[in-house]
Amino acid sequence: MNIVCLLFYWYRFIISNVVSGRSLFIWAPFKFIEVFLEGLRVGVPLRQQLTVGRYLIKQKLQGVKKYPLVLMLEPLFRCNLACAGCGKIDYPDDILDKRLSFEECMQAVDECDAPMVSIPGGEPLIHKEMPQIVEGIIARKKFVYLCTNALLLKKRIDDYKPSPYLTFSIHLDGMQERHDTSVCQEGVFERAVEAIKLALGKGFRVTVNCTLFQGENAQEVADFLDYAMELGVEGVTIAPGFSYEHAPKQDVFIKGSDVKDLFRGIFRIGKNRKWKLNHSTLYLDFLAGNQSYDCTPWGNPTRNVFGWQKPCYLLADEGYVSSFQELLDTTPWDKYGTVNNPKCAGCMAHCGYEATAVTDMLSHPVKALLTSIRGPRTEGDMVPEATPEYAREKLSSTIAGIPVSVEIAD
Repeated sequence: MNIVCLLFYWYRFIISNVVSGRSLFIWAPFKFIEVFLEGLRVGVPLRQQLTVGRYLIKQKLQGVKKYPLVLMLEPLFRCNLACAGCGKIDYPDDILDKRLSFEECMQAVDECDAPMVSIPGGEPLIHKEMPQIVEGIIARKKFVYLCTNALLLKKRIDDYKPSPYLTFSIHLDGMQERHDTSVCQEGVFERAVEAIKLALGKGFRVTVNCTLFQGENAQEVADFLDYAMELGVEGVTIAPGFSYEHAPKQDVFIKGSDVKDLFRGIFRIGKNRKWKLNHSTLYLDFLAGNQSYDCTPWGNPTRNVFGWQKPCYLLADEGYVSSFQELLDTTPWDKYGTVNNPKCAGCMAHCGYEATAVTDMLSHPVKALLTSIRGPRTEGDMVPEATPEYAREKLSSTIAGIPVSVEIAD
């Protein structure tokens, strides 16, 4: 696989020189080293890149149309915070007290067989079997991201051992005032930062998971990303918040073109900054309004206390099935997506679109490489948004879009 990696970066080197019009013979050794080192600066270690890359190529060669990239394993909904934009904790106590057992979690990991497992919640560190669950996933050579608000991490960190397969993904939605407002509790930012430093000091992989809400500005987000890099985290996952129907507040979500304008502003500031973002370059380009994508909900299938959730991690009222294969076979996938379903309107979440971007990368590697070299485009026209089918249906019930009332005289 090291040979494959070197060939990959050699290919990147050739493309970058062709684009710049430089002589391959003069610039060869210098540019190859530059591009190779740039590749190592992304927020994912080389071992994980190669493992996931091998998995993707295998699916492609075998002609598999629907395959998972990340298993979203939710062993509980109970949390020790009540964030304004969270749609995962609006359940009665009898549901919040339910847990997936170690055996159920391992069955889900084996059944899905995705190369990566994300454990959100709720707050996973509340689960008494979580250390055993993590060990079981690591034993299967799966990369596990243990998502946490970090309030319990200082107390529970000795239950875990550093591993290249384990990452603590710590929730931070910005600097202190922004984050504490987001989670509706003062002092959480300071405790999370303390936990990050503790975990890094003990040799753990640590990333930050940042969700953007209404009222953000590009400079504040850029300053936060600078701060995250100063902390020494491996990378940052960043995306706009999804407007959960069950979220306590509905006015906190960014809408429409404001999302793309915000990300263009962030990427414009970050042109010469060494941010490590845990995303494919095409997904970042999508956030900036330069790619037109449909979501790939089966790319991040969800298993929780109810079963396998249809159709994705974000929609909670569409039903559940008992197996991953049943999820693939019985979910009416054509009913969902921003064009087909108003519940999906405005969604740009990475759990829906990162898998789409990865598929696009495999189909159009040159486009992906060029985007990786130049970064997301921050100027010029954005790709037009498709008219939703449900909007067309509403329009077709009128004449030229004008409602008509017909009265029949007696």
